Amino acid sequence: MKSITKHCPLLFLFLLQIPFSAFGQTGSIEGVIHLPGGATPVEGAYIYLDGTKTGTITNPAGSFLIRSAPVGKYDLIATGLGYRTLVQPVEIEDGKTLVLQLQMEESVMGLPAVVVESVSLTGGLGGLKDIPGSAHYLSPLDLEKFSYTDISQTLRAVPGVNLQEEDGFGLRPNIGLRGTGSERSSKITVMEDGVLSAPAPYAAPAAYYFPTIGRMQAVEVLKGSSQIRFGPYTTGGAINLISTAIPEKFSGKLQLLGGSFGNRNLHAYAGGSQQNFAYLVETFQYQSNGFKKLDSGGETGFDKKDYLAKFRLNTGPKAKIYQSLTFKIGQSEETSNETYLGLTDADFAASPYRRYAASQMDEMNTQHEQYSLRHVVQFSKNVDLTTTAYRNNFHRNWYKLDKVLTADGQKASIAKVLENAAENAEAFGILTGQTSLNDGALQVKANNRSYFSEGLQTILGWHFQTGNVRHKLDLGIRYHRDEIDRFQWVDAYKMDAGTMKLTDAGTHGTESNRVEKAKALATYLQYKLKVGNWTFIPGLRNENIKLERKDFGKNDPQRLGNNLSQRSNEVSVWIPGIGVDYKFNPRLSLFGGVHKGFSPPGTKEGTAPEKSTNYELGTRWQKSRLSGQAVLFFNDYGNLLGSDLAAAGGTGSADLFNGGEVETKGLELQVSYDLLSNKKEGWNMPVSLVYTYTDAQFQNSFDSSFEGWGEVEKGDELPYLAHHQLTLLLNAGNQKFNFNLSGRYQDAMRTQAGQGKIPGNQKTDGHFVLDLNASYFIQKNAAVFGSLTNVTDEVHVVARRPAGLRPGMPRAFMGGLKVRF
Repeated sequence: MKSITKHCPLLFLFLLQIPFSAFGQTGSIEGVIHLPGGATPVEGAYIYLDGTKTGTITNPAGSFLIRSAPVGKYDLIATGLGYRTLVQPVEIEDGKTLVLQLQMEESVMGLPAVVVESVSLTGGLGGLKDIPGSAHYLSPLDLEKFSYTDISQTLRAVPGVNLQEEDGFGLRPNIGLRGTGSERSSKITVMEDGVLSAPAPYAAPAAYYFPTIGRMQAVEVLKGSSQIRFGPYTTGGAINLISTAIPEKFSGKLQLLGGSFGNRNLHAYAGGSQQNFAYLVETFQYQSNGFKKLDSGGETGFDKKDYLAKFRLNTGPKAKIYQSLTFKIGQSEETSNETYLGLTDADFAASPYRRYAASQMDEMNTQHEQYSLRHVVQFSKNVDLTTTAYRNNFHRNWYKLDKVLTADGQKASIAKVLENAAENAEAFGILTGQTSLNDGALQVKANNRSYFSEGLQTILGWHFQTGNVRHKLDLGIRYHRDEIDRFQWVDAYKMDAGTMKLTDAGTHGTESNRVEKAKALATYLQYKLKVGNWTFIPGLRNENIKLERKDFGKNDPQRLGNNLSQRSNEVSVWIPGIGVDYKFNPRLSLFGGVHKGFSPPGTKEGTAPEKSTNYELGTRWQKSRLSGQAVLFFNDYGNLLGSDLAAAGGTGSADLFNGGEVETKGLELQVSYDLLSNKKEGWNMPVSLVYTYTDAQFQNSFDSSFEGWGEVEKGDELPYLAHHQLTLLLNAGNQKFNFNLSGRYQDAMRTQAGQGKIPGNQKTDGHFVLDLNASYFIQKNAAVFGSLTNVTDEVHVVARRPAGLRPGMPRAFMGGLKVRF
């Protein structure tokens, strides 16, 4: 007994050492994660051992290294934004390194992978390598980095995109692709989840509604021959915004941010999937007091609320024929104190964020509804059919200053007044708040318009293999109708010492009072042939369009038809294209293509469709730390269409007109380099450079009634196209901290057609804007976020239209919390 007692302290110490010894037994896990096929790495995935705090993130090469992993059997879990969760059983042995080659699947639009290839523009990150054309996919990780609420800033990361800012918030973006013209994004095909999203894509394509980028999961941009599947606008390209997919299991997100100018936003969603039912509910709400200062006081900001829900019924995973039925419903509302009234050069130099008193009544109110029902059936692993019925309703009333009436009865548009304030001294004085001599000095127009867009589209996909040759056929058909109903009026105001007072309320329907409709039947066939290192994708699209307009006139607000004026236009066009890709090896390819560009004409007699022949030649590469894409493009217009939009400085009739022959050429370059790709743990530091060169010139001389073009001479450059655009993106992060920097340079743009040196009163400012943000992860699903946009507070002119000079967004801070559950 004494012997045992004597050795008890030693025994106790020995027993005490056992757990510490066991705890000290560790191993390592090293690996790489790719998408199926092995060519595309998965960046930013969070890898961890279930039940422990041991984990890391993948670098841009898809590599990861977990040191000091406790021995034992675990589930290794890999999660990432836009990917299906991967669960891999592993066993960690003491002192050993477990080497893994893993694959994760993308979750693009919440559809099966074979269906995604037919329905989406790119097929996700994994599909980019097989597209013989310029294609870009901004992944959920890309969008999360900056959390922009302005689509214009988001698209700076894509080469070949032409942008003209307007209000600083991106409420009504002006986007073009490869020199198409950016006015209200009316010359490109814009979609949400593969469905046309413009209020009336054929009858009135100006996008006064644009899907809310803040609630999107990903963005696709496709240019070149492959985008003829996604008409009707096939010259520049197509943009598809992919909404939040229904989660695989119950999960959600809560984001609360606030900052400068009363800016604040809320993004929240929750959803999940069971064996035969899935759902998602979501809202994105953002608002601001505005960064401009009204002479008369008052807010210059906006308030926008967006709500969305999705519900899906589907067969079980073991069903012989998989089917799903997804219903999507959305609603958004916006009130914004926005105006077309800008500043003179002198006033901009003195106070760039000033707003004249005469814009105090300006306000935009919109309501948007979207409905879609999508049925997917996979008859076999080789054949699938996707059918979508959709309806969009949109109403907007932009109540804004249009003209100034002086005491002697002279009426002038606000654009004319600001072009020469000295010659229009009385009118300009009224704009700035001086008491008007006459009662109806300020003509405020209620641009009251209602739209609808509806249709039924179906896509049949069939892929098969004969010997060593792989085939993919896509056959699509869409019947579509849309309409715009203008029922506008003008109210008259007196300016009284800086305050506007209503003197005459206009009768509704006594300004623009007309209805324009469109019916279109579109079909396409695309064939993808892969043989050896070659991929060929020929395609053919047909558009049959009927446009009509009924103008009841300004004297018939009851629409009795006493002075009815009607006109119509029809067009049927074949749109061919072919793309070719050659892979020297899995990391290097050369591609090229040619296709016909097309834009529908309006109802105005004598207006022909826009037609062009478009060429591109490019290469993609990915080797070790370096990856990129370079593309040369050339668009040869036989007839360029212009649009008489008030947003572009026109009269606002929205009539299309012939613009003659134009040649557009340019270079798109995107290069990414990972400064720390040889490190499998710790910090990641990828850097990307995006560059676009664009040169667009008229090839004939003509006299245009559109003020932005005027008297055109051969060799004149098109307005609002920057020759040079450059974006530099840098990311540095690990599993606890993330830092992002974006530097954007845009060359000065001429605001009127011309050549040679740009006159000072006909150009925007060349400018460089720097944004940065940082996130600190409190835990793997919760982060504190802060951002600073326009860090140097660069003051710059972004436009001289619709009327006067307009500034870019000044320096602004946002901060808050992001939580996923």
